[in-house]
Amino acid sequence: MGSREYVLQSLNHKQPEKLPLDLGGTPSSGISAIGYNKLKKALGINDRSCKIYDVVQQVAQPELNVLDAIHGDTLCLGRAFNDKPEDWYDVTLADGSLGQYPVWFKPTKAEKGGYNYYDEEGDYLARMPEGGTFFDQTYFPYIDAYPADYKDIAKAMNKVLWQKLAHSPWDNAGMPDFWGELRRRALKLRESSDRAIVITCGCNLFEWGTFLRKMDNFLVDIYTEEDDVIRLLDVLMEIHLQSLEKVCNAVGDIVDILRFGDDLGMTTGMFMSQEKYQTIFKPRHTKLCEYVHKHSTMKTFLHSCGSIYPIMGDLIEAGYDIINPVQTTAKQMDPVALKKEFGKDIVFWGGGCNTQSVLNQGTPQEVYDHTRKMIDIFFQDGGFVFNTVHNVLPDVPEENMLALYRAVGEYK
Repeated sequence: MGSREYVLQSLNHKQPEKLPLDLGGTPSSGISAIGYNKLKKALGINDRSCKIYDVVQQVAQPELNVLDAIHGDTLCLGRAFNDKPEDWYDVTLADGSLGQYPVWFKPTKAEKGGYNYYDEEGDYLARMPEGGTFFDQTYFPYIDAYPADYKDIAKAMNKVLWQKLAHSPWDNAGMPDFWGELRRRALKLRESSDRAIVITCGCNLFEWGTFLRKMDNFLVDIYTEEDDVIRLLDVLMEIHLQSLEKVCNAVGDIVDILRFGDDLGMTTGMFMSQEKYQTIFKPRHTKLCEYVHKHSTMKTFLHSCGSIYPIMGDLIEAGYDIINPVQTTAKQMDPVALKKEFGKDIVFWGGGCNTQSVLNQGTPQEVYDHTRKMIDIFFQDGGFVFNTVHNVLPDVPEENMLALYRAVGEYK
C-alpha cells in the first residue's frame, strides 16, 4: 500500500500498517519557513529552496525530497500552482536565512523595521514587526458598524489579509479557466503521486465575523446583535456554498480531503457558549458538510484551535470527519478523554506533539518520549493522522525536529 491508502484507512477508522504523517497538507499543519530551513539542514538537504506559500503565517511548502525523508503522506493541492522558478523571488528571513515569496506578494519595508502590506488602493492591510515571523491583520472593514446591505461584501472581504494574501491555489483564482485548470492540475498531481491530496477551502463563519468586525466587537455582537450576526452569516453562506459547488464540480472526485477553518476555542475555553454555537453556527456548519458529502467523495476536515471539548459532539453531528490541530494543552482537551469519548466518530489530525512547550523547549529525549506517548493514545484503532499541535514554529531546535520524526518513523 502507498501513502494515500494509509491515510484513507485511518480516516475510515481502520488500523493501517504505517502511522500516516502530515507535514504541509494544510497551512495549519505545516512548518514555518525558518523552521523548515532548520529541518532541511538537520536532514542534510543543503539546497536553499524555501517557498513560502502562505505568506500570512510564513509557512513553507515542503518539497518532495523532504517529505520522502520524513515519510510524509499528504500533499496540499496548492503545490500544483506557482510551479515555475519565475513564480518566486528570494527574500531574507528574520533569522538571516533565505526564503522565497510568490512574485505577487510585495510587502513594503517599514521605517521602524519590519514590513507593511498595502493594497492597490493604498489601504494598510497587514503588518509584520521587526524580527517577526508572521503578518497581523490591521484593517477591519466593518469595525464601525454592519453595512445596510451587502452588495459590496466581496470588496470588503478582499480588504482582509486572509483573503487578499490567500495561499495557492487561491492566489491563482483570477487566471483564465481557473476551475478547469484546477481539475487538470489535480489530475496530474494524483497521477504523479500516491500521497493523499488536501484542498483548503476555509468557508469560515465565526472567523469571518472577527475578520470583518474585529474580534472584540464580534464576540459582543453574538450576544447583543444576534440579528446582525445572522444576517452576515447568511450572506457568507451564500458565498461559501457557491464556492463549494465549484470545488466539488472541479476536484470532488480527485481530492481526498477538504479542509474547513473556524477557530472556536481559546486556551481557557470556548469563545462562546455551547448554546450559542448550537443555535447560530452549528446549523450552518452542518449545511456546509452536507453539501461536500453529497456532491463529492471528499472527507471534511475542520481546523479549530483551542478548547472545543464542549462541542465535540456537536461537530460530529454537524458532519465533520476530521478535527485539527487537537490542542491538547487547552482546557478539557485531555488526549485520553478525547480518544475514549470521540475516537470512534471523528479522526484526530494533530495532537501528536505539544509545540508550545515540549517541541521547542524540551530535550530531544523528552520530545521523543512525549511524541510516542501521544501516538500510543491517538493511534489505537486508527482514526489518527500524525501532526503536531499546529505548525512547527521557528524556535524549534534542529535536534528536536529529528527526535520528532524519529519517534513517528520508529512507531510499530
